[in-house]
Amino acid sequence: MGWAAGFPAPTCTWYAATTRTAPGRSRGARAVPVDFLLVQAYDQYAVERDACSEACDSDFVLVNLFRQPLGAPMPPAALNDLFDRLSRRAGLSEGVHPHALRHGFASNAADAGAVLDEIVDLFGHASPASSQVYLHPDPQRLRAAVDRVGALAPGRNG
Repeated sequence: MGWAAGFPAPTCTWYAATTRTAPGRSRGARAVPVDFLLVQAYDQYAVERDACSEACDSDFVLVNLFRQPLGAPMPPAALNDLFDRLSRRAGLSEGVHPHALRHGFASNAADAGAVLDEIVDLFGHASPASSQVYLHPDPQRLRAAVDRVGALAPGRNG
């Protein structure tokens, strides 16, 4: 999410309901599939943004709507403050921060069956090692992996 706050909107233009163009750190812009909930959340944000006259002329994706200076690019600290408030409102014992969403997404994608090369592409990483740090496998998925290996040699399992 940090890139969204610090890059002009033209580098992050919607061009399909489920795809987003994102700036890459080293490989330039790339297509990133997104789900309907993200599209819906961004649409709601756009409605609120359009209601803020100072924000209408900004070229940045995420801008200050409720703190000064209105319409200015939202600094990462403001995004962290927003996540802190939302975490408290949700009654979470620990605050959730934007970067934690990357870890959660990678783990959820793996738990849903995505393989490492797919996760590498979704994250825009050049190396699988860069994506592996985001994976936190569910213990049930690890157990299932062991069971699949055991199923390859049924005579050995007693």
